[in-house]
Amino acid sequence: MSTRIAARRVFLGDAFAPATVVIDDGVVSSFEEFDVGADTVLPADAVLLPGLVDSHVHLDEPGRTEWEGFATGTAAAAAGGVTTVVDMPLNSVPVTTSVDALEAKRAASRGKLAVDVAYWGGAVPENLGSLRELADAGVVGFKCFLSPSGIDEFGHLDADQLERCLEELAAFDGLLIVHAEDPAHLPAHDALGPRYRDFEASRPPLSERAAIERVIAAARRTGARAHIVHVSDGGSLDLVRAAKAEGVRLTIETCPHYLTLDAAEVPDGAGAFKCCPPIRGGDNRDLLWAGVIDGTVDAIVSDHSPATVELKTNPDFGLAWGGIAGLQTGLSAIHSTARERGLAFETLLPLLTTGPAKIAGLTGLGVIEVGAPAHLVAFAPDEQVVVDAASLEYRHPLSPWHGKTLTGAVRETWLRGRSVYRRGAPVTDREGRELLRTAATVEV
Repeated sequence: MSTRIAARRVFLGDAFAPATVVIDDGVVSSFEEFDVGADTVLPADAVLLPGLVDSHVHLDEPGRTEWEGFATGTAAAAAGGVTTVVDMPLNSVPVTTSVDALEAKRAASRGKLAVDVAYWGGAVPENLGSLRELADAGVVGFKCFLSPSGIDEFGHLDADQLERCLEELAAFDGLLIVHAEDPAHLPAHDALGPRYRDFEASRPPLSERAAIERVIAAARRTGARAHIVHVSDGGSLDLVRAAKAEGVRLTIETCPHYLTLDAAEVPDGAGAFKCCPPIRGGDNRDLLWAGVIDGTVDAIVSDHSPATVELKTNPDFGLAWGGIAGLQTGLSAIHSTARERGLAFETLLPLLTTGPAKIAGLTGLGVIEVGAPAHLVAFAPDEQVVVDAASLEYRHPLSPWHGKTLTGAVRETWLRGRSVYRRGAPVTDREGRELLRTAATVEV
């Protein structure tokens, strides 16, 4: 039987319009005029969005399920309007750097997925030369670090190894996604104390710029595709603009915490705000927003990287575990700040939907189109919500937005036309699927 969902504002193409979305067998089959007699009719204050795609999520299972896990992490995704996530190859144990490790991760996910999940593989010194095997097993690309990852089992690549990795990936048009910080500009010790400004100064913009320059040069020489994750330094964007204009196959992402939070407002000793690279100041945030507006930034993703309360609440910023819990709040945080800046939300939606999907090579996602999976979100753009970390779906009640008032709220999320989240009710549906790549990713 067909299911029909109607709204006065449905995001179709690049604008909102009244419509009824007809769904058959989990797929959008057609559109009709707005019909008050449809199976589900959104109230006038809500819009119908395509399900978001978040290509940067640490679900930490198997091995560190006490940090998050597939069950809680994908429930948070559904509650945040995200219907597809791509899981990072760390901080799970084992890290996803072999086919056996990928199989262990896949086995751990069974029966737990509230939304669809794809997987990144890892590129580390030990598995260079065997990346094609992992690609053929279904990962969408490969993550590497240019500085220590914080996890002993996931080593970083030096300059020569980066070059070798990109040469290997270029042979089958694989994608390398890079944590770009240069260790030459990072502190040699961990303990820094409770002052956030000391932590921010310990990971300067120069570290990002030097690493991004290295990636651009290596991508230029090899012709490989490269993507820079979680760009926090707005001053690096001119390097990216120049590389793109030259034809280097480069994309970048930034995150809600870099676009909505300000270093000047981070309390001392507040480990929930620690991430690497760090949240920086307001002028830097303006540069990042300029890159969002002019198209330099290709995607806005969460880099959801949770940990236990004990690891996150160490008052020494050098010793607290780095990572932001932001999967459930990203849409509302970005919408709130965009509205404050007078930006039309529909111009930003592709950065939360088709942008991440394209980077990960997941075609046909992030859109409401005939033939696309009916991944849909009812979103109330004018509704204000005070973030209560304890009410979020995460395994641990931590959020740097705790206590903040955000404008815009997810009311319901559908996966293939089936409601998987309704605000005020627990997430119990576990019909999410694995998305394994069987062909080369799309060109960027």
